[in-house]
Amino acid sequence: METSAPPGGAWGLTIVMVVIVSWILYRYVAPQSWKEWTRAGLIQAFIIALYAEMYGFPLTLYLLSGWLGLDIPWLHQSGHLWATLFGWGDLGAMLEMLVGYTLVFFGLSLLVEGWREVYLATREGRLATTGLYGLVRHPQYTGIFLAIVGQLVHWPTIPTLVLFPLIVWAYYRLARREEQQLLARFGATYLAYQQRVPMFFPRRGHWQQFLAPGRYRAFDA
Repeated sequence: METSAPPGGAWGLTIVMVVIVSWILYRYVAPQSWKEWTRAGLIQAFIIALYAEMYGFPLTLYLLSGWLGLDIPWLHQSGHLWATLFGWGDLGAMLEMLVGYTLVFFGLSLLVEGWREVYLATREGRLATTGLYGLVRHPQYTGIFLAIVGQLVHWPTIPTLVLFPLIVWAYYRLARREEQQLLARFGATYLAYQQRVPMFFPRRGHWQQFLAPGRYRAFDA
């Protein structure tokens, strides 16, 4: 097995990427309570695990090639693991990256625009029930899920695959807790909204609106 060219070792770049992505996370998720910080900490662990392997030490390649005996060269391009394992070649790796980054970009757009809509609603003392919140009740969490799935398509690792269901479960529980608080505060108004609007993904007839290109104006904020 070829091991002379490890697929990383650029720890300075690892630190830069972790700092940039973490800033986006804490800027637009904005945890307040201790429980919210613990959930954001799971995403932080995901970010560190992702970039530590992408640009640092290839733990997943080490485990798969060393412990399981798979013939995977320790090269950077081998980090496109789906293409490597299924023999899709460079074209498969490029498509993998394209699909992954499309999901990441879309997920981040939901996170940013959802934050803006909540900010405006909070400032006006009302429920956020328009825009994205007229299609799903927790678009920011949907954005987190999609961004993580995008990274798992683009650059899957064993630690991030393990963390993914934990993150989904943690944010599902957080969403339920937030809804109980909103029910206590807004009563029948929020109950009607809860019955009308799905939790994380829009109804079948609303997907076109959910994917509308005009939503990306959120990045201009």
